This record gives sequence, C-alpha cells and structure tokens, in this order.
Amino acid sequence: MKIKLFICSLLFIQFFSGCKESKPQDSIKENYNDYSKSDDQSTGGIKMIPIDTPIGKFNVWTKRVGNNPKIKVLLLHGGPGGTHEFFESFDGYFPNESIEYIYYDQLGSYYSDQPNDNRLWTTERFVEEVEQVRKALKLDNSNFYLLGQSWGGILAMEYALKYQKNLKGLIISNMMASAPAYNKYAEEVLGPKLPPAVFSQIKTFEKNKDYTNPKYTELLFKYYYTEHILRMPIEKWPESINRAFKHLNPNVYVYMQGPSEFGITGDATLKNWDITDQLKTLTVPALVIGSQYDTMDPKHMEWISKEVQNGRFLYCPNGSHCSQYDDQEHYFPGLIKFLKDVDSGDFLKSL
Repeated sequence: MKIKLFICSLLFIQFFSGCKESKPQDSIKENYNDYSKSDDQSTGGIKMIPIDTPIGKFNVWTKRVGNNPKIKVLLLHGGPGGTHEFFESFDGYFPNESIEYIYYDQLGSYYSDQPNDNRLWTTERFVEEVEQVRKALKLDNSNFYLLGQSWGGILAMEYALKYQKNLKGLIISNMMASAPAYNKYAEEVLGPKLPPAVFSQIKTFEKNKDYTNPKYTELLFKYYYTEHILRMPIEKWPESINRAFKHLNPNVYVYMQGPSEFGITGDATLKNWDITDQLKTLTVPALVIGSQYDTMDPKHMEWISKEVQNGRFLYCPNGSHCSQYDDQEHYFPGLIKFLKDVDSGDFLKSL
C-alpha cells in the first residue's frame, strides 16, 4: 500500500511539474535587458546621432533602455532647451512592463551639441531633427511611439501632422494645442488664484521686462512653480528635476518660450503658435494627458483627445505640469495601458 502511495505521489509531482514547464515563455521580458546583439552595447545604449541642419552637421545624444521590438517610446523633453532628465522617473515604471524607451536630448540641449545660432531654433527644423533620429534608430509604424511633454508636446504634435504615417502611437503630455489659449489660461485662471499682491508684482516685472530680477524668480518659484510645475516644496524636488533645470539652455528657452513658465511671454517665437484647426487630420492612436493643477488647461487637453480622430484622455487629478512626478499613481498606469492597448489591437475596443 505504501509503495502504491509513493508511486502515485511521484506521478502527481511529475504531472504538475510538466504543466509548469509547458507555461508559455515571455520572450520580450526575457530579452529586455539583453544588449549582446546590439551595436550600442559598448556604450550602454547611448548613441550620438549626426543631424543635418541648414547651417551644418551636429550630433544629438540618445540612450536606449531595454529591448521590445513592438513598443519603442521616443521621449521628447520640454523647454525648449530642456533635457531628457525630466523623464528619469520612467525608470521606475517602464522596465517592469518590458517597454523600450529612448532618452533624447534635442539639439541645443545639455548632452547634445549646443550651437549658438538662433536660425536653428524653429519648430520646423526640430521636426526634421526628430525624423532623422527616427531613421537612425530604425523606428517605424510597427513599433514607434512618440511621447512629448510640455514643449515636447508641441514638437510631437507638429511631427505627427507631417509624419504620422511613421507612428504607431502618439502621446501628448501636458501641452495645449494653442499658445494664445495657454497664455489666456495663465492670465485669466491661474494668475488670479495667486495672492493679489504677488500677481500684481509678477505682472509689473513682466511689463517692465525685468525678467532677470531675483525677486521675479523668487515669486514664481514660491507661489507658482510649486503649485503648477511640480507640486512639492522646492527642497523636496527630485534630484533629476533639479539637474534638468540646472542643465536648461537659457538661450534656446528664452528665444522660443520666453523667460517664464507663466505663459509664453516677451518676443518668444512660439507666442502665436496654434494648430487647433489641424488636429482633425490626426488619425494615429493618441493619448492626451492633462492634470488638474497643470499650467495647461485640463479641459483643453480633454478637448484635444476628442478633436483628433482616434484619441483617449488621461486625467491626473493630483498632478501639475510634471505629473510624471507628482501624480505617478494615475500617470503611469494610464500611459502603460495606452501603449499595451495599441500594441494588442484593443485600443478602439477599450474606448
């Protein structure tokens, strides 16, 4: 009797062991960290990509994280003149989901070449730069997702308007489709929420174009940036954010955006940028991310998601302009779901 029980036990163990071994393997997850067959293995995923411009050739910095032949997300940072460092929080979320992503410093940014020529700082030239980066990285509409945050959102929208045939998905994070509408929101909605004396001082500094006054910067950081850029006390801002601001190229930033995040001010070249009447031409699957406390109107962001032909809105109720840091509990699950829904073909079914 004992022998029979022993034999039965062995058969039982072998049966369930066999079932366990027959479980399908996730080849993408298994190969996610394998750089052994890549030409960027020796540099840890970093590539300096040559870019042709109207005034000559320069190099831009990129760094690939992970391998996923079906989902590759190129990250377009804000500024203009910012850096990929604004996205370093992605390291805590994308690898666990086997999502490949590519950090990228645009021309003029800290890790790339920084020519001092304002002829380079046009939206049209930046679009062509992104297209050259895409080709160099061999991205196409079977795997290429473009995510732009803030100014990167402007660039992502402009790229999609010209090259959406190359995209698998588009993510517009924390950026409206109209600079005048953004300025109006800052002036009529966010400004009046400041203490009246503070708002008055800020407007006086801007009227006098006294943007370099330390008091002007102090007021913006104390009363505006900690409410609408990143909702944390300054002393608790993540090191990556502080590093990104430290590395900001003021020449590019001021020329295109102006000296402040309180609207696009001064003689900034983006001051009249508006593509609201072109959004209907976008057919690529699109995720639009808006946040309650953002410098951008979340209702406008929701409108964009309905104006494009194939859009979805992701709302971050606790987030500000950098909701990838201050509302991660909504930002990343919604973003990851979008990427996986598009990849699986379930995007339309889930609307």
